[in-house]
Amino acid sequence: MKVKYANTLWWTFIAFALAPIMGGAFIMIIQDPDAVTQGGGLAAKAKAMNMEANWKSYLDLLKQTVGVGGVLAFGFVASWLFGREYSDGTVKDLLSLPTSRTRILNAKFIIYIIWCLALVVSNLIIGLLIGTILQLPSTKINVLYPLLTDYFITTILTILIGVPIPFFALLGKGYLAPLGFVALTLVLAQVIAAIGYGSYFPWSIPGLYSGAGGAFKNLLDKYSYLILILTCIAGYIATVIYWKNADQTK
Repeated sequence: MKVKYANTLWWTFIAFALAPIMGGAFIMIIQDPDAVTQGGGLAAKAKAMNMEANWKSYLDLLKQTVGVGGVLAFGFVASWLFGREYSDGTVKDLLSLPTSRTRILNAKFIIYIIWCLALVVSNLIIGLLIGTILQLPSTKINVLYPLLTDYFITTILTILIGVPIPFFALLGKGYLAPLGFVALTLVLAQVIAAIGYGSYFPWSIPGLYSGAGGAFKNLLDKYSYLILILTCIAGYIATVIYWKNADQTK
């Protein structure tokens, strides 16, 4: 119920929706030869991104938004979900419910997954509507299917790498510590990917899979996915253990 009526829920949808809207703006510029010739900030950005006025280019942009921007957006969602009671001083009320601590924690993880999935589905719907309005050329299903498959695989990878974040929300008793952790991982993801080891740093993997920065999933191997999954599992276990054993009265 708290999530249903929280303004934060709607603000995350609004913020995340900027990606398909900006992508639509780029495509409008690309469709107008005069706008491209005259230049300008958006035109220069569209050129730099090598965007084309077609579904593949547009869906690639949305996929990269999930792989890179989703680390921040999903991290914010996890930070807020698991740190809100501490900031509001209501964690004792939560623990007084006739429900085990583990069930409470798992319920929060389920909400986290549903919230993140809703964000990416919402963006996809907005993108499909904008692409239809802009009359992007129709594409064959054998081209569209792998694009959508990659979009949702990127989503799963990004959701998984957000699982350790609640541990820092519980440890820091609020959402400042987990947000700081998210910011740190974003910086490290860029630096480590730049020096060539991003395929083995879990927070770089969703971005690499999405094709952000020109790199793509062929840079990843089975060890990359294993590292990400193990990071997710370790984060979940650490969160459960800390939540069950920490003294919440302090």
